[in-house]
Formats: sequence, C-alpha cells, structure tokens
Amino acid sequence: MNNRARTSPTESPPTDRRGFLSSISGGVFGAALASLLARDGFGEDAEAGKPASGEHAQRRVYDLQPRPAHHRPSATGMIHLFMNGGPSQMDLFDPKPLLDKLHGKPYFDKIAGEVENPGAAGALFRSPFEFARHGQCGTWVSDAMPHLAGCVDDITVIRSMFTTNLTHEPALFKMHSGRMLSGQPTMGAWITYALGSVNQNLPAYVVLDDPKGLPINRTQNWQAGYLPPVYQGTRFRSTGSPVLNLKRQFDEPDEITRLERGLIGKLDDLHRRKRVGQPQLDARIASYQLAARMQLSATDALDLSQETAETKRLYGIGQKTTDSYGRRCLIARRLIERGVRFVQLFIDGQIWDNHTNIATAMKSACDRTDKPIAGLLTDLKRRGLLDQTLVAWGGEFGRLPIAQLAGDKSDKTAGRDHNKNAMCSWMAGGGVRGGLAFGETDELGFAAVENRVSVADWHATVLHLLGMDYEKLFYLRNGLEEKLTGVLECRVVEEILA
Repeated sequence: MNNRARTSPTESPPTDRRGFLSSISGGVFGAALASLLARDGFGEDAEAGKPASGEHAQRRVYDLQPRPAHHRPSATGMIHLFMNGGPSQMDLFDPKPLLDKLHGKPYFDKIAGEVENPGAAGALFRSPFEFARHGQCGTWVSDAMPHLAGCVDDITVIRSMFTTNLTHEPALFKMHSGRMLSGQPTMGAWITYALGSVNQNLPAYVVLDDPKGLPINRTQNWQAGYLPPVYQGTRFRSTGSPVLNLKRQFDEPDEITRLERGLIGKLDDLHRRKRVGQPQLDARIASYQLAARMQLSATDALDLSQETAETKRLYGIGQKTTDSYGRRCLIARRLIERGVRFVQLFIDGQIWDNHTNIATAMKSACDRTDKPIAGLLTDLKRRGLLDQTLVAWGGEFGRLPIAQLAGDKSDKTAGRDHNKNAMCSWMAGGGVRGGLAFGETDELGFAAVENRVSVADWHATVLHLLGMDYEKLFYLRNGLEEKLTGVLECRVVEEILA
C-alpha cells in the first residue's frame, strides 16, 4: 500500500524546491518592478498608502507651489537671453591683437580636425570691429554692442567657456539640458521642478520666442523631458493675445464663474483620485486650472500700455529694428517682478550663425538685441530687481579665428565657422560679481586655456545662485538619480560670485 498522503481536491499539491523557487521569483520581480514604478511617480506605498520613503524617496505631488531651496539663494528668478547660432567671441568680448597681426596667415592645418566645413576654410581673420575698454572695470567690448558697453560694471563676462559638439542641434540640447540628446528636461524645467513659483496665477516657466519663427530644435528647447509635464515652458506671444483662447467666450457675473470653477475643480479632484500616479493627467488638470487663473493675471502682465513712454524708449520699443526684442525684454521684466521663476527669450532661427558676411550679419544681430538688453539691465537695476534676478546671455558655441570664405573668396564677405573649444557668455545680477572678465582663451581665441568653464560648470553655477545644490537636485528615473549636470565632474564657478 502506498503510504503517501493523498491530496484532497481542495488542497494545494505539495511544492518541491524547484516549484517553490519558481513561484517566489515572480513575486521578487513584481516587488522590484513595483518599487521602481513607485520611485518614478507611478505608485504609492502599498501598505500605508503613502509616498515611498527612505534615502531615495521621491515626492508624489508635482505642482508649482513654492518650495524651499537647498541654501539661501542669491537670486529668486532668472532671465535667460539665448543667442541662437553661436556668437563670435573674438568679435564681441575677447579682442586678439595677435589675430590682427597675423591676419591672412595660414592656420587651417593646425586646427583641421576642428573645422566643420574644411572646404570653405580660409586664413586667420581679424575682427572687423573695433574694441575699447568700458566702465570703471575696463572690460573690453567691441563697437558692435555700444549699449551693453555702458552696463559692463554690472556684468561678469565669462571668456573661457567651452562645449563638446560643434553642430547646432546637439550643442543646443547640451546648453539647455546638459545632454546632447533630445527628450531631456531643460534647465528651466529643472529649476521650476525644484523651486516652484511664487505666483500661482502665472506659469513658473515662460518662453518668449520670436514672432518671426521658432528657433532651431523648436519647442524641444523648453521641454520637460522625463520630468512631469507640468514643468515644461509655457509660450507667451509678445504681440496680440499672449495666450490663445485666454479670454472668456461670453460675459457672465464673476460669482457664476467662481462657482463653475469650484464645481469643475471638485470633479477634477474626484477623477484624479481614482487615477493615482498619472503625471500627464495631473499636468493637464493643472494647466486648465492655471489657464483660468491667468485670464486676469496674464493679460495684466503683458499689457505694455501701463509702461511710460520713457521706459518703452529705453527698450527700443517703437523702433523698427529693436521693437520686437525690446517688447519681449520688457515683458520679461514684468513677469519677473510678478514672481515668475524662469523667463527665456529666443530669436528666430539662428541669427548669430555668421558663416558669411560677419561684418554686416553679426552687426545686424547686435542691432536687434543690444539696446533692448541694455534697457532690461538698466530697468531692473533702477527698480531694485537686478540684485534678486539672475540675467544670463550666451549661445551654444563660439566661432573660429580663421575665415570661412564665400564663393568670391573675399575677406569682405567672409564669416566664421563653428568652434566648440571657446565661447563667451555673461551673467549679471542675482549674486554675480559686476565688472569682471573671467577666464582666458589662447592668443588667437581658438580655445579656452585659463579658468575653463564647461557647460556643466555653468549649469551648476546657475543652480547655486538660485539656491540649489547641483548634486542634490535629482529625479529618480529607472532607479537612477538623473541630474541636470549628469555624471560629469563639474563645479560652481565661485570666482564670479559676489
């Protein structure tokens, strides 16, 4: 007789070692997956119904409420004046007497591997602009920027920046998001993710792009990437209605509008509670709620009729060349003084990409932007806003010291090719030393050689001025601590801090 115990139909069959290991493996994998999903914002602690906790805890509420900084900030907001195309450092802020002396001498063979278009490469090419020292600090600025030259005592020119790619698209991604890839969160998204916004009736991150057209990489320049979409940039138009469909379609009493919004808010909240961990849904609801609050605030913020005629002249508003950029600079000031955290200005296309006719093309780019930017700095300062507002100017790379020749091979129509080894930028206000020229390039301006500043260093410094530690600002994604500065070694450029 078989002495093995029989199993009733309602009992589970005995499990051997192999079956036991197989059954628990699914549970281990499931627990690991649940943990990763929870860290990335798609779930909650199953036991307590609370956000995950511990060393790598990540918040579950993604909104624009103001949040504490890591340390006391020098700046509470930032205006980023992005110069699409790559401004030429040796024609604006970095004069090179040796370049004048060696004009026309061959040099291509020494930098052949760093030239994007070798077929059009010429000899060493002196600047067509004249340089002079300005301000009490004596900072060098060319005559292409006569208005900014009057503001140098308030700015730090960084002459030793460099980047890692000499093609526009990846260089733009690098400058805005720290990586040479699309789909990454931009600096403005990181800043608003970390700090939120003081004004809940306006977006935390506003983009003022050019009415003439979008820049290279288009709307990817202000995307949220893998961060919750509530942190992406919001485009405001500088002419006409700032945001389409902002006004009510018909007039009704304010009390009726308030009751309608209250009911919609309660319905949205019920809908959201049944769908926990859906960042796209949260962002969409937040966007609609913000749009409702913006009906008055945005219209007021962008109403330049409230400004004096003297202020408008300061920005170049009303003048054909400067009117468009001047309006956006003035709107940037009005947004910053209303508590918007991050404002970014773009130019159509890439007006600083001066491969040919640099004497006229770069002068045209300066003519469009120089007076409005100087007006912005002057206006911020006289209103007491510059000390708390970080203003940054720069492009995605610099230019080469050799000529790039057009079809006629003449110096008169020559420009400059891309250069990743040296570029200029500047900062003002918000904890930055004024009247400083920091870093040096070699004698021809080809490469940064002294006090070199990488893009990651620049990002780390911006975050520091806004009160954030670049090593502590991260977002858990697939179990990794993703950062604006990535895994690259970088530093805060303390030498330029006030």
